Amino acid sequence: MESKIIVDSCVDFNEAVFKDVAGFTRIPFKIYIDNEEIVDENLSTYMLTDKMKMSKNKITTACPSPQDYLDAIDPDKINYIITISSKLSGSHNAAMVASALAREANPDCQVHVFDSESAAAGQDLLFLRLKSFIQKNLTPQEIVTKLTDLIDTMHTYFILNSLDNLAKNGRISGTVALIGKMLKVIPIMSDDGHGEIALKEKVRGKKKAFSRLVEIVAEEVTDASERILAITHVHAQETAEKLKKDIEEKCSFEDIVIFDAGGLSSVYADDGGVILAF
Repeated sequence: MESKIIVDSCVDFNEAVFKDVAGFTRIPFKIYIDNEEIVDENLSTYMLTDKMKMSKNKITTACPSPQDYLDAIDPDKINYIITISSKLSGSHNAAMVASALAREANPDCQVHVFDSESAAAGQDLLFLRLKSFIQKNLTPQEIVTKLTDLIDTMHTYFILNSLDNLAKNGRISGTVALIGKMLKVIPIMSDDGHGEIALKEKVRGKKKAFSRLVEIVAEEVTDASERILAITHVHAQETAEKLKKDIEEKCSFEDIVIFDAGGLSSVYADDGGVILAF
């Protein structure tokens, strides 16, 4: 039986990664800026971040509905759905509702829903692995086990130019956001191991912060040669390339893959933001 991969639009872009993926659906979030609805599909992130900079109002997002997921599920295929962390969005819950409805309509329908417990680079990494597992003709049970194990052991880190949008939408506390506004203090943020955002360290100066991020990766990675590291950036290709080079000098990952942020990642990571997961 053929497989189908379904993701929400917190999965980012890399032409080489997606060029040979058959049976793939990316379901868009909606972004709201000054009462304008922007669908996170084929949009210019430069246009998006320009609108964000000009707006004085809270920028909000809306996740896909259960019907959006239900429409994407193919009862004649094995459906694998990867969502942004359930602690950050209702996307995972919508996918679970759709999965139950699909099985109610057709008891033989196969749907496996994964809470990434991450976002952006974390979801990108899970997509890469899922794609490789399918191409290796692993059984659905093997795929579910391996992807679940990866979620349980995955680390996500990020350095952003601004934490304002995360704070305004309740993803981090106002206190943590204030740290990012302190003179020359750069917060290194991470996941807390359960899908929520946490402050990892505070470093003085952006150059030192990225150097420390490389050290953290080297300290925490195990079996690097068997792992892929994903980097998502918002209009920061040069920074992402340097981060990749610096990590390669310290760690022998199986691969390091760079993604251009999509709309949702750009909303929360903001211009210049960099996120990595391994």
